[in-house]
Amino acid sequence: MHKNERQTLIKQIITQYTIRTQEELLKRLQKEDIAIAQATISRDIRDLKIIKTIDESGRPKFTLYDSTQKQNEEEQDKLINLFNDIVTKIEHVQFLTIIHTLPDNASLLAAMIDEVHLPKVKCTLAGFDTVVLIVSDETHAIEMENYFNEIWQAQTNNQLES
Repeated sequence: MHKNERQTLIKQIITQYTIRTQEELLKRLQKEDIAIAQATISRDIRDLKIIKTIDESGRPKFTLYDSTQKQNEEEQDKLINLFNDIVTKIEHVQFLTIIHTLPDNASLLAAMIDEVHLPKVKCTLAGFDTVVLIVSDETHAIEMENYFNEIWQAQTNNQLES
């Protein structure tokens, strides 16, 4: 079996089953009639960027590392933090979602929204204290307004509880 085929199979096994150790992975591969050395498995794990994470029971397991997902989560966290620091009002007008910010912060918020790549947002426009999100229709504008209001309300509720 070629390296690419073996690594594809390893990805499938890691995705399909809970694998906690290299030995468990080796046994799964043996069930598929693949005989390889421990060193080869170690190299494949490194090449495929397989990491150990903690599952819902608190035990370690192998997981495929998804750098784009992690990067998106980090960018979204930054957006939420920035949003909660500078937004003063959210509304929609037809196919536009309008976000009002503290003075001189709109371009920063628009840039952050662009980095996150929200799927419904076609374009952002920033002024001095206003960001306009252009979406395809009023339904999407309302969805974006609700999305940002949820972020804003969650932060407001957290501040009240503190």
